[in-house]
Amino acid sequence: MHKYINSSATPQAPIGSGFGAGTTAEQVIGNFNLSGKIAIVTGGYSGIGLETARVLAGAGATVIVPARTPDKAKAAVAGIPRLELEALDLMDPASIDSFARRFLDSGRPLHMLVNSAGIMAAPLARDTRGYESQFATNHLGHFQLTARLLPALKQAGNARVVSVTSRAHRLGGVDLDDPNFIHREYDKWTAYAQSKTANVLFAIALDEKAKGEGIRAFAVHPGLIPSSGIGRFLEAEELGVKPIPEAQGVKHEQPAGSAGADRMKTVEQGAATSVWCAVSEQLAGMGGVYCEDVDLSEAVPAGSVQGSGVWPWAVDREIAEQLWTLSEKLTGVEFAI
Repeated sequence: MHKYINSSATPQAPIGSGFGAGTTAEQVIGNFNLSGKIAIVTGGYSGIGLETARVLAGAGATVIVPARTPDKAKAAVAGIPRLELEALDLMDPASIDSFARRFLDSGRPLHMLVNSAGIMAAPLARDTRGYESQFATNHLGHFQLTARLLPALKQAGNARVVSVTSRAHRLGGVDLDDPNFIHREYDKWTAYAQSKTANVLFAIALDEKAKGEGIRAFAVHPGLIPSSGIGRFLEAEELGVKPIPEAQGVKHEQPAGSAGADRMKTVEQGAATSVWCAVSEQLAGMGGVYCEDVDLSEAVPAGSVQGSGVWPWAVDREIAEQLWTLSEKLTGVEFAI
């Protein structure tokens, strides 16, 4: 049995931020002045991504929002100052490279990259490479995007990369031998859990590799947000995390949770932890951690009935390194770090 290794330089434990589950993104940003700062927020035209983009722009940042169909996103972002819409399809490697090239050609640094776009519990679909859509969109697309934008992140001198993950990571780890469901039966929740675990592992590995360049990375569970729009593939009775056989052999039922852990959040509350990880001075010198409810989260054992906390396979540094190597192979993209 694999022994999970979590030797994070930043302890995976709450720091007492003074915020909580009910905190909104507006409350986090407070009087921050982000004038002169540049942010990219994928998925920044709907749900928590839109609120993240709105709050960062409201504090003075220039925010670039990539969208598959920018014309359709125009109405959602209308009236937000300093917001630029761009074209990007995370399922299309050429589109990712084209977007990144346009940004790099602008000569601007990138202070904040919030990888917020995602799909959840989608029916089986594949990109042109044959990669499963949730793994391709939620993880591989953002992996490639971050790699291509690395020169601008380095240029900022003090940059942060925020990966939006989910508590659903506990429903399954990454199958490094068959991430694209070629040899195993497809299950939409297993696939979603895998992609969300990958988001955490990516943040851990990226932080370790890039902190010497002034780049810190964080993974964020935004909370249970029924109005976010990410559940568009679900029937009404499917809303919420469902029990599935877990890849590491654990069958996990949705926990009763500790006080507040299963409470539904508004979009404004759901965006709070992303914004906090992107800007907070409380996180200076930290990184490579899983955050929720506007604080670092606690590391808990697999099978824990506690509603909050991150499970071992999502913060395992050995698995994070193995996933990094696999992701470079699948995308054909290597980080210049």
